Amino acid sequence: MGAKNLHLEHLEDEIINQGIDGGRGAINFLQGLRDMLKGNSNSSVNMTVKWDGAPAIFCGKHPETGQFFVAKKSLFNKTPLYYTSEQEINDASELSGQLKEKFLTSFKYLSKLSWNTIMQGDLMYTNDKKMTKIDGKSFITFQPNTILYAVDINSKLGKTIASSKMGIVFHTTYSGGTIEDLSASFGVNTSSLGSSSDVWVDDATYKDVSGNSTMTAKETLKLTQVLSGVGKSFHGITKKDLQKFMEIQSTINQKGAGASYKTYCNAQIRGGSYKPTYAGYMKHFENYWRDKVVGKVKMEKTKEIKREIGEQLYNELRALNSFITNLTKFMEGLVIAKQIIIVALNRVKSIGTFKKTATGFEVVNPEGYVAIDKTGSAVKLVDRMEFAYNNFTAQKNWDK
Repeated sequence: MGAKNLHLEHLEDEIINQGIDGGRGAINFLQGLRDMLKGNSNSSVNMTVKWDGAPAIFCGKHPETGQFFVAKKSLFNKTPLYYTSEQEINDASELSGQLKEKFLTSFKYLSKLSWNTIMQGDLMYTNDKKMTKIDGKSFITFQPNTILYAVDINSKLGKTIASSKMGIVFHTTYSGGTIEDLSASFGVNTSSLGSSSDVWVDDATYKDVSGNSTMTAKETLKLTQVLSGVGKSFHGITKKDLQKFMEIQSTINQKGAGASYKTYCNAQIRGGSYKPTYAGYMKHFENYWRDKVVGKVKMEKTKEIKREIGEQLYNELRALNSFITNLTKFMEGLVIAKQIIIVALNRVKSIGTFKKTATGFEVVNPEGYVAIDKTGSAVKLVDRMEFAYNNFTAQKNWDK
């Protein structure tokens, strides 16, 4: 079965996910993004914007029958699930409430476009867009998930959205002779779809029409300095040590996943500060193993077995002190470099992005970006701490 665009990894996690090649690739991504933001047209990296839409919609021309269809991610089930008529959607027991309405509307209006391929997109609105006053100004707004999007009602885009029946942002194209053989490539050509006043269609390509996203001289200098430190940390990470570390992590995931390094990093993010250290991870491992792995067991004999396993794993991690220190510095440096780039990218927004709170609206940044290199590899660039906080505190319109 071909590659499906169902999950993207964060840039800083690539060394954990893909080993030494992943770490080297993360550095290459950041260097390419730096070149792009310096106005280098030969940059090795392209950029798309992550829209906080829901649900994900797959649609287009069935490669074998030629019929138009819409689908969820279940298109890639062992037995593909998709809908080729409004009746099939009405009869679908797996679709309920607002989700059924979303797919009925999507099928009705997307089927009017000209399809010769299959695309994946984020549904932004159907019948749930609203007129909203923000700071005394009128906006057409929609909130498919965490972020509330707002467009000046008197703008050309605002009028287009207000008169449409649905809105969708496409980001991925699929090709293949059968549904089972479909493979994904980032980017779409929405011009081939034609147009309909009932559908607002956009692609996710990062668009800077003002030049405001170019990094300042100060930002460029800071990024270069950070990347230099990242490179030094990376040189202290050997393939042998990384392989040993990942073997230990595999054992931890089997015995007590909460003590893993990834869980430690996620706990840092939820805490609002990403500053991983060797000492911090060792303390996290020790506390979790004592309280959650050993502590939840009642029989003393089993407790002792788990203590011994924990002590062995702890000692194996301690033997990798130098490696883990370099790993934490490397990953923290990637996050700092990523944030410099995100700040520059966030200066350009064609549509306002807000978080709805109990007392009104708070301006937030877009969900993030996807960086794509010339080989088609892609990683997420997301301010994980901001988005995790927004996701936790925002008032949502519906649960996808």
